Amino acid sequence: MKSKLSKTEAINQIEYFFKNIKNKTPKQVKKIKNLAMSYNLPLKEKRKAFCKKCLTPYKRPKIRINKSVKSITCEVCGFASRWKIK
Repeated sequence: MKSKLSKTEAINQIEYFFKNIKNKTPKQVKKIKNLAMSYNLPLKEKRKAFCKKCLTPYKRPKIRINKSVKSITCEVCGFASRWKIK
């Protein structure tokens, strides 16, 4: 049986994971995302480090800026994530 993490341990584990996200697999990203959701922790800016559709970490994404929208195209699946620029 797995031991239950405290909320601060979960935060530390998420922070450590995102320090070296370029070498991670989509399966590992999904696991960390589920950890954050189970402890009700927001990923905030960290969620912009990987593709929303295939969960692959961005290595060299195609970035376009139009007016007030930043568009990031995934190099693996071609999905375009769009973010408002403030």
